[in-house]
Amino acid sequence: MEVYLDNASTTKLDLKVRDKMQQAMEEAYGNPSSIHDKGEEAKSLIEQSRSGVAAKIGADVEDLYFTSGATESNNLAIRGLLAKSSKKHIVCSAIEHSSVLDLCKQLKKEGYRVSYAAVNSEGFVELDGTIEDDTALVIVMHANNEVGVVQDIEKIGLLCEEKGVLFHCDAAQSLCKVSIDVKKCKVSSMSFSAHKLHGPKGVGALYLSKEIEPLFYGGGQEKNIRPGTENVAGIVGFAEAVKLDHKVEAVKVLRNYLMEKIEEIPKTFVNGSKEEILCNNVNVCFKDIEGETLLQHLNLKKIYVSTGSACSSKKEGASHVLLAMGLSEKDAECSIRFSLSKDSTKEEVDYVLVSLKEIVSTLHALD
Repeated sequence: MEVYLDNASTTKLDLKVRDKMQQAMEEAYGNPSSIHDKGEEAKSLIEQSRSGVAAKIGADVEDLYFTSGATESNNLAIRGLLAKSSKKHIVCSAIEHSSVLDLCKQLKKEGYRVSYAAVNSEGFVELDGTIEDDTALVIVMHANNEVGVVQDIEKIGLLCEEKGVLFHCDAAQSLCKVSIDVKKCKVSSMSFSAHKLHGPKGVGALYLSKEIEPLFYGGGQEKNIRPGTENVAGIVGFAEAVKLDHKVEAVKVLRNYLMEKIEEIPKTFVNGSKEEILCNNVNVCFKDIEGETLLQHLNLKKIYVSTGSACSSKKEGASHVLLAMGLSEKDAECSIRFSLSKDSTKEEVDYVLVSLKEIVSTLHALD
């Protein structure tokens, strides 16, 4: 048996999505900027897709822009919003994705002050006292990519509105797993990525309620916010992925079963909240067993999981997310993330549990 439980890193392309993309590539092959019928056909598909994705998040269609993914959307939004403000202070949660944290490091070199908002042991961001008179922007992700903890972004958005500061939110992990209404959340910007929800890699979106300065210049595509010939098939695939039945409640039941059974294994504990988390995510510490060692043993049994963010899993060092939550470096390095999808089955989870118990028992015996 082969079991893929690394869906927080990326998901398998759904067949319905593949078919829609193939049709678009074969039939709507014109340049969307061309004024002939083939160009108009491609442009029409983009606008239909924009309407579908915008409706999913409660956005006005004219406020949604297509990009290459959440990393580009994060960079575009953060730099673009800051360029419109004279203030030089940024508040960023300590558990953001590397596309945000690395950008903040660069912004510090450019003269911005960056404060990192702490999180508690369950993974919830604590903004109290972080917003100052000179704060331009608050950055808090909707759901964490490692531990799956879902932040109360409506509460954060209200705070930012009261304080008169901008609010950027990375929602790459939460789209189609958690209900999103961008207007209720009062976000200035929100980023998304198609490949986290059985869509294609290399396409994403950015919601903007505020005017920004673009990063790139060229054609007039995406109202000059994101110039460059559009990835029509990818955009069509993104919109189709949003329409899929992601079986949130069924995935949650299976996730809870996996979590409950894993906790029966000696010397294990779940990292972060067990309640306010994504339906598909569980992050577990197997004390005294290095996460990479456990991952390699699982890989030999064709069970595919992760030690954390795929964008930083090949870098040395313990997870910055788990360290921020108060785990020791040793426990952080002994942690594994399991992330399910709509395609996961109980048979697969049972195979994982049997394999885990066997591997963990063997590795503990070697201590």
